[in-house]
Amino acid sequence: MAGGDEQVESFLQALVEELAIPETRYQQAETSYKSLGDWFHRDDSRIRDFDPVVYVQGSFRLGTAIRPINDAEEYDVDSVCELRKLSKAHLSQFELKQLLGHEVHAYHDAKGMTKPVREGRRCWILDYADGAQFHMDIVPALPNGAEQKILLERAQQDARWALTAIAITDREEPTYRLRTPDWPRSNPKGYGEWFKSRMAVVLARRKRMLVESLQSRGVRASVETMPDYRVRTPLQAAVMLLKRHRDNMFVRDPDLKPISVIITTLSAHAYNGEETIAGALLSILENMDRYILRSGTKYVIPNPSDPLENFADKWEKDSRKAQAFFQWLRQAREDFGRAARATTLQTMNEAVSTRMGAGLTDRAVKRIGGNGGRLLRMASVAPVAATPAFGNTPRVPSTPKGFA
Repeated sequence: MAGGDEQVESFLQALVEELAIPETRYQQAETSYKSLGDWFHRDDSRIRDFDPVVYVQGSFRLGTAIRPINDAEEYDVDSVCELRKLSKAHLSQFELKQLLGHEVHAYHDAKGMTKPVREGRRCWILDYADGAQFHMDIVPALPNGAEQKILLERAQQDARWALTAIAITDREEPTYRLRTPDWPRSNPKGYGEWFKSRMAVVLARRKRMLVESLQSRGVRASVETMPDYRVRTPLQAAVMLLKRHRDNMFVRDPDLKPISVIITTLSAHAYNGEETIAGALLSILENMDRYILRSGTKYVIPNPSDPLENFADKWEKDSRKAQAFFQWLRQAREDFGRAARATTLQTMNEAVSTRMGAGLTDRAVKRIGGNGGRLLRMASVAPVAATPAFGNTPRVPSTPKGFA
């Protein structure tokens, strides 16, 4: 993929803009979890004395959230409520979940929310009004950073992100109702910081450019106060494109589709600071499978914030999931490779419309002033043979160099 080709870049940028959720959605998510946090700190809250803090996790935290495929789907805002002055010695997973559940139900009633509170495997779920088109998952959690750091250091694993680790609830765990130190682990803050570190230079530069642009127009702004979601890096854009490609490819087999955290993790590893979306896609699609490790016949994709966790653990239980990932990767290489080699806007559209969605790609064409497919490439552009392409044969995964 010719990362320097302005026309290809314009098409990919238009696709990302059509995929991107409105900035108001990020603001809406922030308002919602802050409102919940304020509620947990009210005078008669049962958990106020345990210093609850609510924060967002998942794609909203990473800046890789995309619009639902259709209006029937909702935005899933994943959040955590961490009770920072409680420990696993004080209560069981079940007791923590019920304690937080009481407050979530009270919030629901006080705010006049009509849809009932739902209980998920690890969380409580608040469904907002139909017009809002989103729901919030609230995962109960306790601090687990000190223990996690010791655990990783003893295992001689990277512990640099460990201090923000948390212990979470899971009603399918055998120890769910027992007071025990054996709780499921997570670290959304640590993972978010790792992901951010993979694009830190580009993110800082783009933030600075945005601030300078705003200041030149008389708008008060600073890099320190600028929210990350105001800026999108090529890594974030590439992840968004790959997730939608995945969604449409597995619309009839949702249980087999590669999970977002695998795509995001491998993409971040393979990203090498490219300044364009096309360049980022090239690097990611050519190299992401090199960051899949092998232990005998077992595939391993370590969680960068907790290397003892394997994101590909379900591949061993169901080999179809591994096959589905490599099938998707081959298809993504083929589709985006065809788009890169296309010489007209029409053929660019045709290359990716099946997996990206015809409606999405048509809107992207209109966004950049589609004109019936006239030639986009100029004589100075390298011929097709010189344009990098993505092979269809998956590489044998190996130990990655510079694994972080």
